[in-house]
Amino acid sequence: MQREIKICLLLATVLLPAASFAQLSTNPDKFLGNITTRGNVEAGGGLPKFYELWNQITCENESKWQSVEGTRGTYNWSGADNAFNYAKKNNFTYKFHALVWGSQYPGWIENLSYTDRYNAITEWYDAAHSRYPNLPMIDVVNEAVEGHQQGTHFMKEALGGGGKTGYDWLIKAFEMAYERWPNTILIYNDFNTFQWNTDQYIDLVTTLRDAGAPVDAYGCQSHDLGGVDQTKFKNVMKKIQDALKMPMYITEYDIGDSNDANQKWNYQQQFPVMWEADYCAGVTLWGYVYGATWTTDGNSGLYKDGKERSAMTWLKQYMETDAAKNAKSPYPGMKKEASIYIRPAALKVARGDVLPIYVRASMATKTIEKIDLYVEDELIATMTEAPYRTEYNVPASITSGWKTIKAVVTTTDGATYERLSRFSSLASTKKRKPYSETLPQLPGTISISDYDEGAQGVTYYNADREKSSMKNGQWMEYTVEVAEDGIYTFDAEIAASSKGGIFHLAEYAEDNLHILTEFVEVPSTGSTSDYKPLHGKMLVPLTAGRHVLTVLVDKGNFNFKSISFNRYEEGQGTCLVKAFSAEYGVGDYIPVEARATATGSTVSHVNFYANNLYIGTATESPYKVEFVPKEMDTYAITAIAVSAEGKEKWSKVRELKVTSSTPTAIHTIHAENDNNDAPAYNLMGVPVSADYRGIVIKNGKKVIVK
Repeated sequence: MQREIKICLLLATVLLPAASFAQLSTNPDKFLGNITTRGNVEAGGGLPKFYELWNQITCENESKWQSVEGTRGTYNWSGADNAFNYAKKNNFTYKFHALVWGSQYPGWIENLSYTDRYNAITEWYDAAHSRYPNLPMIDVVNEAVEGHQQGTHFMKEALGGGGKTGYDWLIKAFEMAYERWPNTILIYNDFNTFQWNTDQYIDLVTTLRDAGAPVDAYGCQSHDLGGVDQTKFKNVMKKIQDALKMPMYITEYDIGDSNDANQKWNYQQQFPVMWEADYCAGVTLWGYVYGATWTTDGNSGLYKDGKERSAMTWLKQYMETDAAKNAKSPYPGMKKEASIYIRPAALKVARGDVLPIYVRASMATKTIEKIDLYVEDELIATMTEAPYRTEYNVPASITSGWKTIKAVVTTTDGATYERLSRFSSLASTKKRKPYSETLPQLPGTISISDYDEGAQGVTYYNADREKSSMKNGQWMEYTVEVAEDGIYTFDAEIAASSKGGIFHLAEYAEDNLHILTEFVEVPSTGSTSDYKPLHGKMLVPLTAGRHVLTVLVDKGNFNFKSISFNRYEEGQGTCLVKAFSAEYGVGDYIPVEARATATGSTVSHVNFYANNLYIGTATESPYKVEFVPKEMDTYAITAIAVSAEGKEKWSKVRELKVTSSTPTAIHTIHAENDNNDAPAYNLMGVPVSADYRGIVIKNGKKVIVK
C-alpha cells in the first residue's frame, strides 16, 4: 500500500523505546504494549516482569480523570506515576489514557454550570500537563461516537457542543491538548469500530481531520473481535484506512474466550493483519492475566495459573518472524517528526467563490523547505515561509461533492510528509461576503437577520432573514470590525414565552476554534413578542481587526432580534437588594440599588439584570430600579455601570430568592379596596386573617385595613 500517511507530527522528547530486554517486539518502529494489572505494573504470580514482555504501557484506569480527581482540586497521581516512571526507567514508551471520556469522569462535574464545567476541564488539562509536560502519546478523547458513552454530554456542552461541524467540542478538546503538548501524538480512540458504528467513526475522525484539528492518529480499541476471520478483518481495516489515510493504533486488543484454541485462532487471524499494516504504529493488548481483565471472568488473559495459554505461545513465535520484525510504521523510530494540519476556512464552499486555506506545519528535528498544496491533483500553491496561507479560487465549473486537499511538506534533506483534508463544493454560486457594504463595528449592534451573504452551510444554516424564531442547530455568521483589543460583553435582544433556549458564540479562526461565550440559557421574557436584553461576557478577548463571529443556536424555541457589544473593563461598585421581608413572592416590587464609580472617567448610566435578563436602567446616583419577579426562582441581580466612553466598568452580583407565588413584600400604602380579596400578610411577612386591622401587605403593596 502506498504510504500516504506519513503525516505526523513532532518528536516526543522522552520515553523512547529501546529493546534492552527480551521484549516480544524487536521491531524498532512498532511497540507491543500492555496495561497495568489491578492497578499495579507487575502482574506477579510468578509471571515474567512487565519489561520482559512489553515495550509500551497504558494505565487501565489510574490516569483517567475520575481516578485522579475524584474530589475537585485534590489529585491522586500515584498510580499514573508508577506506570510513567516504570516506562521511563526501562526506556520504553507510555500512553496517557484518557483526557476526555464520557464514562469515567468525576461525578462532581454534573452539578456545575456550563462555564464551571469548562473551567474544570481546563484545570484538569493544566494539572495533567503540569505533572507530565512531555508525553509520547495521549488518548485525547475516548469513545465519543454517538451512543457509546451517554455521560459524554457533560463534556460536550462545556466544550462548545456540536456547532458548525457537528463535532466542535472534539475539535476544541484536541486544540486544548495541542496547546499544552505540541510534541505529543494526539489520538482519537473508540470502541470496536471494526464491527459496529464503522461509518459513524469514519465520519467523526474525517471531520476532525478535515477541519484542521490537531489529531495525529486514530485508535481502534479492538475489543470483542472473537470470530472475525482474516478476510473480513482485513477488509474493514482497509475501509477505515482508505477513508482516513492517517496513522492508526490498535489500542485495546483482547480476545475474551475461555477456550484456548478459539483464542489462539483469533490471534492468528487478526494480529498479523494489524501488525503488518504499514499505517499501524503499534498494538496495545488490554490485559494479559486470566481473571484480571475486564472481560467475562477475565478470560482474555494470555496467562492462566502462571502458564502461557496457546495464544501467548503463538504470539511469542510470531514476533520472532521476519514479517513481525520488519513491519513498517508511519512513525519510524516511534518518533513524531512532522506536525501538519490543514485548516480550510470552511468545509463547504460555493462554486466560483474563494476558499482561504491555512496549513499549520512544523518539524521536530528537520527544516521545512517548501509546502506544495494540491486540490485533487492540481498544484494550487507552493509555500516557502510561515505562516503557510493561500487561497483557492473555486472554479465555477467544479462538480459538486467532496474534494481532497493535500499538503506535501518537503524538508531540506529531501524527505516528504503528507497530510490530507477536504472541502465540499456546493451547487450554489452565491459567493460569501458581508451583508452590508459597511462592516458592523464593535462596539456596536448587529441585527440577527444581517448574517453574511452566501450559500446555506457556508455562512448560515437553517436560518431565515424574515424570521426571528430560532431553531435547534441553527447558526449564522457575521463579518465585523473590532475597534480595539479587549474583552467584550454582549446584550442579546431575545423574547421567549418559556425558558429552555440555549445559544453561544464562537469564532472559527485559522489557528484555533475559539468558544467565545458560555452556553447562554434563555429565560422567559413573558412572550415571544416581549423582547429584553440578555447580558453576558465573552470568555476570551478579541483582537482589533476583522473577525467572523458565529451565533450558534444549541436549543431553539425563542426569538432573537439583535446583539450589541461593548468593551469591558474592571472597575468598582456594589449592588444592593433592599430586603423588607425574609422572603419574596412573584409580583413583588423589589428595590435594587447600585453604587458605582468609573475609574478615570464618569458613569453614564447603570444597567440592571436579573439572571442576566435586563430589568432597568438608572441614570442618576444613587442608581435605583425596581425588580418584579414573574416566577419563583433564585435570581442573581447584576448591576453594570457604563462609562461615558461606552465601556462597561464593573459587574457585581447579589442573589435573592423568590419562594412564593403570592406577593409578600412592600411597595407603597394603598386604600383597602384596592386589594380587597388578595391574601394578607403582616409587616413580618406572616399571613393574617380577614379580621386583622392595621397595615397589611397585599400583592406586594402596603394596604391600610380599618
